[in-house]
Amino acid sequence: MSQNQNIILIGFMGVGKGTIARELSKSYEVYAIDTDDLIESLTNKRIKKIFANDGEKYFRDLEQQTANWLENSVKNSVISTGGGFFKVENLKSIGKVIYLKSSFEAIYDRIINHQNAKKKLAKRPLFQNVEEAKSLFNDRKISYEQVCDIDVNVEYRSAEDIAQEIANIVGLKEKIN
Repeated sequence: MSQNQNIILIGFMGVGKGTIARELSKSYEVYAIDTDDLIESLTNKRIKKIFANDGEKYFRDLEQQTANWLENSVKNSVISTGGGFFKVENLKSIGKVIYLKSSFEAIYDRIINHQNAKKKLAKRPLFQNVEEAKSLFNDRKISYEQVCDIDVNVEYRSAEDIAQEIANIVGLKEKIN
């Protein structure tokens, strides 16, 4: 990976983008950044509140604003994104786009079997209606495949294993302790 290139992790909510970003940061010479955290920091509101109070269009505008900042200000980082962030206009200008690919069933299993399942589900209100969530997953799957540079199957794999595969693909340097 070139010194200034970022890695952008895209995929459906709950697939493990944040977990993989933190794992990459732990073992390799990259910072981990989360777009939803940046938006919450910028607005001083939770994503759930932004959607409830200001609507999806406003949130998507915030995602584009965040993408513009990332493109101009961030280098040598792994960026975990919200499930819809892949729609920003300048995605490819920010870095190499990696789609974390999994079946809907495996994502749902990952969430409901997590030790903090209640918290994970509360953070993802869409999963309250599983059929709606599955429909959105099916709609987005093709788009994720179309915008990514690389796809990595993450289904029922450890974060360490996935991070190592990504590091090998993009040529990350391991941290020297």
